[in-house]
Amino acid sequence: MSDIADFWFDPSCPYTWLTSRWLLEVRQVRPIEVRWHVMSLSVLNEGRDDDPEGDPEGYLWIPVRVCAAVQERYGQEALGRLYTAMWTTGDGDWIGDLRTALATADLPVELAEAGLSGDHDDAVRASHAEGMALIGGDHVGTPIVAVTRGDERVVFFGPVVSRVPTGEQAGLLWDGTLLVAGTPGFHELKGGPHREPELDGPHLP
Repeated sequence: MSDIADFWFDPSCPYTWLTSRWLLEVRQVRPIEVRWHVMSLSVLNEGRDDDPEGDPEGYLWIPVRVCAAVQERYGQEALGRLYTAMWTTGDGDWIGDLRTALATADLPVELAEAGLSGDHDDAVRASHAEGMALIGGDHVGTPIVAVTRGDERVVFFGPVVSRVPTGEQAGLLWDGTLLVAGTPGFHELKGGPHREPELDGPHLP
């Protein structure tokens, strides 16, 4: 029986993108099914005096609204296709042109207009709240992973990686993350200093 890994992500975060590719690597060596859900750094940081994302114009709302529209109308599998297309199409900027990404994901390009209105903000907030409620508190960001294994559920933030583990290395990180996060009383573990994300490796689709 496969584990189910529910993955909450903000589509704008490069480290989250790498974590998502790690999960797809894990899927090749461990019996897991990945299900995609949106969350939002814009929602997470509402009401703060500072702006950790440097987004005073609210640009980060645009891609997550489009993702929410896709999730609402076409489901999490289509959302996963769009997420991949967002980071693998366009002109090499941090996220691809949304119309191109939608077309690549075999979705209506008109859904790009959802990014310019608040029609799907309630859906963004609801999905975000669902993920945050699983882990508790507001001290984490994107991504959140909730793994269902039989009757057991393990929830964690991250892991934050700057390089995507591949093959059995990806599987071992999966095993270790579940072991640590599933230990009663465990709360937090951090590694070394952050490095810039490696977004152009041969392992990235």
